[in-house]
Amino acid sequence: MSVIIEKGQRLRADIIKHLYYKRALSLTDLSKLTKKSLPLVTAVVNGLISEGYILEQGLAPSTGGRRASIYLLNPNHHKYIVAVAMDQLITRLTIYDLSRKVVLPIQHLDLNMSDSFADVDLLAGFINKSIKKSKINRNDIIGVGIGMPGFVNTEKGINSSFLFIQSGETLRDYLSEKINLPISLDNDSSLIALAELNFGEAIDLKDVMVVNIGWGTGLGMIVNGQLYRGSRGYAGEFSHIPLSDSNNLCACGKRGCLEVDTSLLIMAEKAERALEEGAESSMKVLFKDKTKHPRDHFLDAVEAQDPLAISILSKAAFQIGKGLSTLMHILNPECIVLSGRGAKVGKMFLPSIQQAINQFCMPRISEFTTIKLSTLTDEAELLAAASLMVENSQFE
Repeated sequence: MSVIIEKGQRLRADIIKHLYYKRALSLTDLSKLTKKSLPLVTAVVNGLISEGYILEQGLAPSTGGRRASIYLLNPNHHKYIVAVAMDQLITRLTIYDLSRKVVLPIQHLDLNMSDSFADVDLLAGFINKSIKKSKINRNDIIGVGIGMPGFVNTEKGINSSFLFIQSGETLRDYLSEKINLPISLDNDSSLIALAELNFGEAIDLKDVMVVNIGWGTGLGMIVNGQLYRGSRGYAGEFSHIPLSDSNNLCACGKRGCLEVDTSLLIMAEKAERALEEGAESSMKVLFKDKTKHPRDHFLDAVEAQDPLAISILSKAAFQIGKGLSTLMHILNPECIVLSGRGAKVGKMFLPSIQQAINQFCMPRISEFTTIKLSTLTDEAELLAAASLMVENSQFE
């Protein structure tokens, strides 16, 4: 492939990517974002219009001069992305079109990633079954983006913590072969940070810490407007900072990790123990319903302002705030976003997190750091899994 053709394809992909994130842009906007000349951008956009990728959609608001035409991705162009969001017990899947419209309702799979014999073929079968259910032509699917917990090396396509492949292939290559589509993998907390950067509370911000409140307590770091991964791609292991008040053994094999006090799983377990010891709570009834995980019942109890649930959550939130105070001294972020599944009760986290920051962080740093609650909550990882494929596709 000649250098000129390769650069042209890269510009095509960049234009589609910017329209995917921003929804509607003028040619001037696209020229500034891609850092390419207006005539070159115009030529590529015209080509994408002829292919059906892009539509011209009216004129921008007047700024005093000639009103510019606005362009957006064609919602009727049959191109789709499969988005998969995994946690340690539940895998969720949906399919989006390029206008970010859901075309397949969220599907669920019970898959225990902590099990050393977790079946990767079960995951592949679930994805294939969901694609079949959608009745979408496989040739119209750009690829499958997958977010998952663990030490994920997105460049190599491996997860060093879960879903090991006996054949020696990488997880990405194995799944791609089974599904017959391009696959992109990334750590769930990194993806949630990307979702906030592109669609949520971190839009147009430069230095942000995004806390993923879920099974564990993950962290995605945005530095100078870009996701920071570290030298090996493993930056952000917030939950393994040794700040726990207990000496309990963490799943990582170490003691004293923040996660043993702050994950939703631990909070639900503490609630169950308190009930066994005679505590009164609405969770006594909720936990009898086995159609939902205790973690989800716990969040429901917090939302209903159950005193026991709020007491347990407040202690965990204080520990999270203590950990954030440590990182604030190092990174000096302009914003902290509470995201992930736990963000749906984020208002309950805020007082204790703020109390810990007030107690442990220097005022000169903390007074210029805002704390925001995600509005994406459960959808954050799915949106970002889809955008992972947008980032990695050449749209040939």
